[in-house]
Parts: sequence; structure tokens; C-alpha cells
Amino acid sequence: MKVLGFNGSPRKDGNTGILIRTVFAELEQEGIETELVQIGGKPVRGCVACYKCFGNQDQRCSNDKDIVNGCLEKMIEADGIIFGSPVYVSSITPEIKALIDRACLVSSANGGLFTHKVGASVVAVRRAGAVSAFDSLNHFFLYSQMFVPGSTYWNIAIGMEPGDVEKDEEGMQTMRNLGRNMAWLMKKIAD
Repeated sequence: MKVLGFNGSPRKDGNTGILIRTVFAELEQEGIETELVQIGGKPVRGCVACYKCFGNQDQRCSNDKDIVNGCLEKMIEADGIIFGSPVYVSSITPEIKALIDRACLVSSANGGLFTHKVGASVVAVRRAGAVSAFDSLNHFFLYSQMFVPGSTYWNIAIGMEPGDVEKDEEGMQTMRNLGRNMAWLMKKIAD
């Protein structure tokens, strides 16, 4: 089994990356392979609603000028997907939003590519807007007929400077619990 994590933060080793790697550590302890894909800070174009994916039905976006099709290939192969984002004006980064929008449309055009996979989101926040960002990320999983494991609270941790989320004991425990719950759910689905 494999879980793919997308870091929507332009800070590769910032708080969002720390949260994803914390979840990964629990998954890896359960024998689940993980891979982190850095999309924050890379040029990722938003969906232009051309609907060519519905005509082509080749599990790809017609825009082949950025990393999205490579991400789609990895998402199709993975058993689980994690989206991580810092909070940008009570929402998510434009890169992760562009990936979500395009992946959602390509999946729909191809009969539901992510149906019955497991999905989870994590959010790094300085102060406010985390629940809105968390909700935005989870829309993808719910729309895509994926299973979303819970944790002991929303998958949110507080911190401003890189590494500050590690001081949020409750947030870090929430990430560890998320990783354990995600592993449990993936194993139950695989049985």
C-alpha cells in the first residue's frame, strides 16, 4: 500500500511539510509506503474548464505544460492521498487548489479514478482560517467518493515560523492519530 502526500506550501520544509511527515511516520510504522510531492511554489495552472478530458478519457488533463499529469499518474496508483496546505486568506494555496480542481474534473471524466481510496488533509495555520482551509481540501475527497478518516480533532496545527507547529502538542498528536487511523482504515479496506 502507498500514500501520496502533496505539500501545497511554497516552504518545502516548513510547517505543512512537518505535518505531512508526521502523518507519514505513523503510516510507515504500519508498513505503508509514502511519497511526498512538493507542489507549492511550482507553476501549476488552474482548470480552464475546456472539458477536453471528457472527450479524451485518457486519465490526463489536456494541459500538459505543468506537473499536474505527473501528479495524476501518482494519485491513480496510490491507495491513499494526503493534501497539505498552509492557510492563505482563510483558504488554501493556489497550487493545491489548481491540482484539486483539475484532478477532480479528470477523475469525473474517467469514471471516478479515486473512488474508494483513502484521503486526508492537514493544515498549518498561524492564527485563523484553518477550518475553512481544512474544509476546502476535504471537498475533493468527498466529491471523489473517497473515505476520509478522522482524528481526535480537525487536522490542524498552529505555528508561524518553520518548525513552530512542533510546539503545538495537541496539533502534533492529532497528526499522529490521523496517521494511525488512516493506516487502520486502509488495511480494513484492503482485507
